[in-house]
Amino acid sequence: MLYHLGLYIHRSFDALGFFRLFGYISFRSIAAALSAILITFLVMSPFIRRLQRKAILDAARETGIPSSFDKAGTPTMGGVVIAFAVLASAMLWCNLKSLYVWYSIVPLLWFGAIGLMDDLKKARRGSGDRGMSEVTKLVLQGMFALLFVFAITGQLSPLPAPEWTTLHAPFLKRPLLSSRLFYGLFVFLFVILVSNSVNITDGLDGLAIMPAIFVVLVLGVFGYVMGNAIYSKYLQYAFLKGAGELTVVCSAFVGAGLGFLWYNSYPAQVFMGDTGSLAIGGLLAAISVLLKQELLFPILGGLFLAEALTSQIQDKIGVRWLGRRLFYRAPLHHSLQYRGLAETKVVIRLWIIAGILALISLATMKIR
Repeated sequence: MLYHLGLYIHRSFDALGFFRLFGYISFRSIAAALSAILITFLVMSPFIRRLQRKAILDAARETGIPSSFDKAGTPTMGGVVIAFAVLASAMLWCNLKSLYVWYSIVPLLWFGAIGLMDDLKKARRGSGDRGMSEVTKLVLQGMFALLFVFAITGQLSPLPAPEWTTLHAPFLKRPLLSSRLFYGLFVFLFVILVSNSVNITDGLDGLAIMPAIFVVLVLGVFGYVMGNAIYSKYLQYAFLKGAGELTVVCSAFVGAGLGFLWYNSYPAQVFMGDTGSLAIGGLLAAISVLLKQELLFPILGGLFLAEALTSQIQDKIGVRWLGRRLFYRAPLHHSLQYRGLAETKVVIRLWIIAGILALISLATMKIR
């Protein structure tokens, strides 16, 4: 909105040359981050009070970690504010004619809506284990993933035609494969996996949001590079015209995430709930696909994948198939707690790991 208004003023009034800044991705990215932080600060406190009045509170699940029960009664669904701040800031500072913007915002809202329904069911039933069924969530996630695959591999894709069905790998200059069938299946599974991995990671105060910020910061850099004809050619990436708008979306999320962390840091005043974790996962998955960085995610989002894998191995292979635990506890953060590490130490150490993985991911830009 402000992007379009600024360009109109700049073109219409020569004396108001300042408004030319609205055409620069760097300026709009900074403005988007600051706007999202401000929106989060303005909205979060009254939203928390409303959650308390409506008794939309977290109901602790049995994890085997005594400290987890201390969190019962904390307001949840803070992800609503994250999604709102990202959406509002993006609407202010993005080029709303860009499909890249909509193809990143829609997954945020779709997966956030799934999480919202899940959180409301848990709050009404007073149990963290009695939300939406796993099958229902997977079906709804799969519906979006299927629609997303059809959209990005055809005429509706914002990507240039040669990139519709290509899968790229870090360190390699040429695509790993180009097949609509295999690439479509891969993206379908990728979207579901990433969205749920963030959901599984969200178990301690501040744990999920900071690694998500690291991931989005790196993806924002990729968006800026790949959306610039000069930089993309120099670093031998495909030039994705208009992909720079994703940098503005990423910046809006960084601002919203930092604003949320103000309230979610230990001891948390609010949790993001499935509303936030699923929404963030949907956003990360969509931007990774739009920037052709799906195979970078195992490095960049390695923490999320480690959390998801330990949880699924414990539950599906250990408990269900073998009848015993393969880890002390799962997912990873609960295993570390069980070994005696304090919650804040677990969170900060996992933040450090996520930051290291982000730096390694940035290094892959040059190592090709």
